[in-house]
Amino acid sequence: MKFNISGILKKQYLLNKFAATLLLAIFVCSCSPYQKALKSDDMALKYEQASAKYEKGKYQKAIRLFEQMAPSYRGKPQAEKMYYMFAQSYYKTKQYYLAAYQFESFASGYPKSEKLEEASFLAAKCYSMLSPVYSLDQGDTFKAIDKLQAFIDRFPNSEYMPEANKTVKELREKIEKKVFENAKGYNRISDYKSALVAFDNFISDYPGTPYKEEALYYRLDSAYKLAINSVPAKMEERLNNAKIAYAKLIQFKADTKYKSDADEMLARIESDLKQYNK
Repeated sequence: MKFNISGILKKQYLLNKFAATLLLAIFVCSCSPYQKALKSDDMALKYEQASAKYEKGKYQKAIRLFEQMAPSYRGKPQAEKMYYMFAQSYYKTKQYYLAAYQFESFASGYPKSEKLEEASFLAAKCYSMLSPVYSLDQGDTFKAIDKLQAFIDRFPNSEYMPEANKTVKELREKIEKKVFENAKGYNRISDYKSALVAFDNFISDYPGTPYKEEALYYRLDSAYKLAINSVPAKMEERLNNAKIAYAKLIQFKADTKYKSDADEMLARIESDLKQYNK
């Protein structure tokens, strides 16, 4: 068997060169000003490097330094700017829980800051960014509405007012859809008693809702199905309640898109009621 000695030596040379280059790169990085700042106890050096990374949009690197500085930096000459950049870095990297906390801490710690209004708005906005789709738990949505409303009340002439009002409107519409879909859910699982209560509450709480026609229809559907599946002792009363539900739907919109289905229900209701009119 013949060995290509020159080929083996060439490969070994290239591997050695790569390893040397890698070691050099690691050495250079470990000696960079940023790495020195991370390892140093010099707060001025940390601030200098954190500011530089922040200005270049390298927020994750800036955050590592801000996190080291934050516990002991309050009271220093540049603390206000540092905490503002810290909060913004979390916000820019979409770490909204942490950003909200830092903006709120900034607002309480520096009530005379020229950044107070902006920080207060962004703190509230962070919660709106955490608000999930309507089908999930809406705890963060309610919190966002409360925070934004507090901002609106405190800064009625703010430049952020249009966005704040728009966001509150969108969040309230999400809650409205959540309540509506919950009511429909009772109808879907054939819990008609709960559906009737849920739709009554929804229509009462949201009188101008865009879902009103649909809510009135599903209320009728729930009342109708509860009635026709009732024990004889309760059927007449429930049939009459279903007839009232039909009337409310037609009163709201005579040409409702649900007219055909609603009329079929009414025909059955009136037919079943005849036995009680003898």
